[in-house]
Amino acid sequence: MMTSTQSAPVERRTGSFEKLHTLLETRNATLTLFSQLAGMRPFNPDKEMQRTIQEFCEALVDYTASAHFQLYRFIEEDAERRTEVRKVAEKIYPEISASTRFILDFNEKYDCEDHCDNLANLEQDLSKLGEVLADRITLEDQIISSYSGQRA
Repeated sequence: MMTSTQSAPVERRTGSFEKLHTLLETRNATLTLFSQLAGMRPFNPDKEMQRTIQEFCEALVDYTASAHFQLYRFIEEDAERRTEVRKVAEKIYPEISASTRFILDFNEKYDCEDHCDNLANLEQDLSKLGEVLADRITLEDQIISSYSGQRA
């Protein structure tokens, strides 16, 4: 029979792996929509473009929120006790925060509920966003690797 002190680490680890799974799911959904949107060149402000940009912006914010409000909050609230995971998270968090700012600015600019008619800079903004996402994914993968005890 397992005591409550034995089950606590298992429950915490289950929680961290569930949060990682959610992060990866939202990341994959975002990257799929990013590719779909990038493939719609030239960017004309028609109904299909508005729908795709709106869907992409929603996925982008969901992905960003899953990292911050699930994974990093989980680590910050001392629910994650593995030293290696905490050290990696503390090291990369400032860069993750900077990418979050760019992502939120992109969302603010292209959230299409009422202003998808100005797409003049979308190609350049998507290109920069792609770079930001690639860097962010590299950083997040360091945390994911630290959970499994691997070095990224």
